[in-house]
Amino acid sequence: MTGAGVSPGAGFGPAYLLGGVVTEPPSGARHDDDPVGETARAEAAVEWVAAELESRGESAGGDARDVLLAQAMIARDPVLSAEVAELIDAGTAAERAVYDAFMRYHDMLAEIGGYLGQRVADLDDIRDRVIAQLTGVPMPGLPEQGERPYVLVARDLAPADTVLLSKEIVAAFVTEQGGPTSHTAILARSMGVPAVVACAGATSIVNGTLVLVDGTTGMVGVEPSEEEVTVLMREAASRGAALATATGPGATADGHPVALLANVGGPRDLAAALEYGAEGVGLYRTEFLFLDRETAPSEEEQEAAYREVLDAFPGGPVVVRVLDAGADKPLGFLPPTGNEPNPALGERGIRILRIFPDVMLGQLRALARAAEGTSADLHVMAPMVAGPEEATWFAGACRAAGLPSAGVMIEIPAAALRAADLAPAVDFFSVGTNDLAQYVFAADREVGALTTYQDPWQPALLDLIAMAASAGVPCGVCGEAGSDPALACVLVGLGVTSLSMGAPALPWVRATLARHTLAQCRAAAAAARATTTAEAARAAARTHLPGLADLSL
Repeated sequence: MTGAGVSPGAGFGPAYLLGGVVTEPPSGARHDDDPVGETARAEAAVEWVAAELESRGESAGGDARDVLLAQAMIARDPVLSAEVAELIDAGTAAERAVYDAFMRYHDMLAEIGGYLGQRVADLDDIRDRVIAQLTGVPMPGLPEQGERPYVLVARDLAPADTVLLSKEIVAAFVTEQGGPTSHTAILARSMGVPAVVACAGATSIVNGTLVLVDGTTGMVGVEPSEEEVTVLMREAASRGAALATATGPGATADGHPVALLANVGGPRDLAAALEYGAEGVGLYRTEFLFLDRETAPSEEEQEAAYREVLDAFPGGPVVVRVLDAGADKPLGFLPPTGNEPNPALGERGIRILRIFPDVMLGQLRALARAAEGTSADLHVMAPMVAGPEEATWFAGACRAAGLPSAGVMIEIPAAALRAADLAPAVDFFSVGTNDLAQYVFAADREVGALTTYQDPWQPALLDLIAMAASAGVPCGVCGEAGSDPALACVLVGLGVTSLSMGAPALPWVRATLARHTLAQCRAAAAAARATTTAEAARAAARTHLPGLADLSL
């Protein structure tokens, strides 16, 4: 069988099919003329599922946390809730009302296709979990772990299940549906587990059948010969050896240094960062300390969390982003700043910190104390800075707190366009490509139908990154844009000095940079910027990066 390889590597083991299918509630099912009670029952089931998703996400951390928090938001969507209530008011039983309401959106997303079509599995999983809670049947779930790692086969995988897995439990994923941007693909890559999606007929594989999976080429072998297993595992080992040889600090083939750093959302992400050879931390998201609580964390609590990360990287850089709240990340312990019709364009990031400066000043004091006695190279940056006045204000607050290195995130087009005006006020830049793309293309990053505008290969986005990188201060890129090995070379060619990403991507990026000279990276960057579409930029850059073929990327 063949599908789309979305997470590199090879896996071999017995197939286990995902079980626990929730059956469709009977069509026309009615309740007992108590719409208020029935609506309350439905709302309680939805809230239970949303809370369970949040709990799993918090336990898993990293990309899994972001994915499951997004799922919890879908479960609590007020439009969906209103549709369920409307159906119940008309006499439909709660479980059937949930099914019908969710299926309306299922059909809509499936028809649109593309990125939104790949969200259908997420929607179906939430629906089934709510119905299971309402009807008392077992939740959809994973097979029991066998004596050896298994190849998990499914029509599609729900993030709520995927985050419970590890490469010690599962040798590979194979799904009939999904695509390169599906949550299965994202989480598989973050876990370092080989994965093949869009593999037609995968669920026809009989439980226990030995399966060989190549997550690079998309090949799925059923009952392979011993020789086939040996050959593929040897090839995978060879690729792994190529990655293993690219150790130490990141650099191009001709020795141009590029710091390769990890994104972390708290101390729980440190193990992966160290395992994959991060030189330091390029984005320490501090929101985990502040969100979902009614009182602000004490400076002592913050200091302990910051020190744990600083101690993990003696002598290495640790870039901490102060609280990035507002928009989709409200704070329960601060009063609302007003009703914003578009929170993404409202009071968020540094704008919130200027309204409530004590929150930021407490963070800066805690960071300064945490750095005492450690050898980590601490850098602190502010989110959502638009101009030099904000940059100067933040840098002054950092220096008053005794912090030697202050920077800003380049996420607003104005900051990129006039980066040279910001540079004298700060010590470094860090480009947040997701938000920068959102504002460059006027495309809300939470709207799946606009996902093509979030492609970091867009030439207009590359132009703005080049402006920031040429302003005269060190300029890093944090986010998943840097985890694409080919794009990492382009970013270096644009003048970016460090790349920060999810930890499992670090070996691939390190190995790819080590196979290309700075001149090749610059040629790839120039070729990409000379095009007019993301697809053309990607293709043009690859013609200047011959070393990609060595790693089957």
